[in-house]
Amino acid sequence: MKQAGVETRILVLVTLGLTAFGAVMVYSATSSSAVLGGTDPMYYLKRQAIYAVLGVLLMVVASRTDFRKLRSLSPALLTTSVVLCLAVLVVGTSVNGAKRWISLGPIAFQPSELAKIGLAVWAAVYLARKGPPRTLKELARPVGLVVGVFAVLLLAEPDLGTAIALVLMLAAMLLVAGTQPRLLGLGLGLVVAVALLATWIEPYRRARLLAFLHPWHDVQGAGYQTAQAIISVASGGIFGKGLGNGPVMSYLPEAHTDMIFGVIGEELGLVGVMAVIAAFLAFAYAGFRVALSARDPFGKFLATGIVSLVCAQAVLNLAAVLGLAPLTGIPLPFVSYGGSSLVLTLTAVGVVLNIAVNGGKEARVRDRSRGDGRSRRSGARRRRSAAPPRRQRELRRLAGSG
Repeated sequence: MKQAGVETRILVLVTLGLTAFGAVMVYSATSSSAVLGGTDPMYYLKRQAIYAVLGVLLMVVASRTDFRKLRSLSPALLTTSVVLCLAVLVVGTSVNGAKRWISLGPIAFQPSELAKIGLAVWAAVYLARKGPPRTLKELARPVGLVVGVFAVLLLAEPDLGTAIALVLMLAAMLLVAGTQPRLLGLGLGLVVAVALLATWIEPYRRARLLAFLHPWHDVQGAGYQTAQAIISVASGGIFGKGLGNGPVMSYLPEAHTDMIFGVIGEELGLVGVMAVIAAFLAFAYAGFRVALSARDPFGKFLATGIVSLVCAQAVLNLAAVLGLAPLTGIPLPFVSYGGSSLVLTLTAVGVVLNIAVNGGKEARVRDRSRGDGRSRRSGARRRRSAAPPRRQRELRRLAGSG
């Protein structure tokens, strides 16, 4: 428990530190352009602060609520996520050609963020109950089928980044559950083949893939965002130009959301870039330590899913900004501007914190064989010693009569 306390403190410090740092960087990325445009330079900072406060409050609530209660909510979370992902395609607000948000007055909600949590909870319940798949057929149904439904809905928005993050999250959960690496590799190979096909037949995604491979061939067109992100990071040098001194808003699209890592590189330099990477490495270390040390199977798989989801999103975002992967529109967890992502991610971290405290306790179930209705430890019951074989009983009877 002492070790779990250390890991809990690391998770809390890194999470709160990245959240506060993200608010500062959002303000730095948006204030200068707001001043030039005659609008409120504090607009995005105020909204991000509200999201952060709400997220931290929910994180505290989740950290004090037994994570096992999520078992009963699994069907509702999964169903609600599917319904909302369908609804966003019909009534969603289109931004930059993508329907990813449902607007409720001044509030915009992104259903894919709930889908991440819903799928993680459902997969953890399923793996804890059924165990890891042993054949490709078991892997495909129902796990592959459920993920496939979400992937199709996400690609229709389109939101390739979230679809990839869900696959990586599920792969980590399956690996920790005991799925054979060969079977998992075969499944991922099929997923990659389908993803490449889906990318190639869609002009929007094909253009992004080609821009990633050759960003400098079309700097003013498809490769513009990738090229400007690389220039932004490279121009920061070792220590950067200082907060607010990077004129990125004039040429770096989505500087406060998907491309905020470019702002960090330009204003804080290599030092800031390495600090962010180190923070996510610390988060991964502490989070996976919590997951692997949990004795409750549901808690183990759920913590693995949440931590791997955060880390997968961070890797995808950093790789895209640095030109190591195609742009997928995935935000940098805790740092990028966005209400749905920040609030639900902070809430999910609260669940991991609760698993760190309660995951080491064995679940107890009601023992119906007891007349007093008391509970017992989960697991197989001790069987009474079997009766001696018939031949052995006959020998004992003959020996007694003699």
